[in-house]
Amino acid sequence: MKIIALAGSNSRNSINKKLANYAAHLFENAEVEVLDLNDYQMPLFGVDIEVSIGQHPLAKAFLDKIATADVLVVSLAENNGNYSVAFKNIFDWCSRITAKIFQEKPMLLMATSPGVRGGATVLEIAKNAFPRFGAVVKASFSLASFNDNFDVEKGRISNEELDKQLLEIVKNF
Repeated sequence: MKIIALAGSNSRNSINKKLANYAAHLFENAEVEVLDLNDYQMPLFGVDIEVSIGQHPLAKAFLDKIATADVLVVSLAENNGNYSVAFKNIFDWCSRITAKIFQEKPMLLMATSPGVRGGATVLEIAKNAFPRFGAVVKASFSLASFNDNFDVEKGRISNEELDKQLLEIVKNF
């Protein structure tokens, strides 16, 4: 089984990338590839740019990566209650190629933040929107207060109760 994991953030030290990486590696007998949104930087989407250059090759490359997955593990950063600009730009470019960006792949959808809501707003937006774009959201998970509940040095959730919740989600996936 191949898992594509990604964070909806272009931060080099993305807490969502750390969570996505950890969660993806909980799946047994899985090959994991973690995508970096920085590898898919494109001009800010606009129809005038699209008319000028056509479908961006990096959007095609992103969709090709998604196509190789059996499972998607996505952890979204929340910027002002919504997707990060980096993620939304890739999303917008890809949606002009196909409406089914996530290609009917089963998805573990997550979010984390340093705050107590754990990206709850962006997680709700994505849970409602992603199925219209070909995501089969099998489960979701929010990790509140990342700095208190994730051990960066060990690369894992440090809060036993929250770790058990995520392990149970993966086990029943």
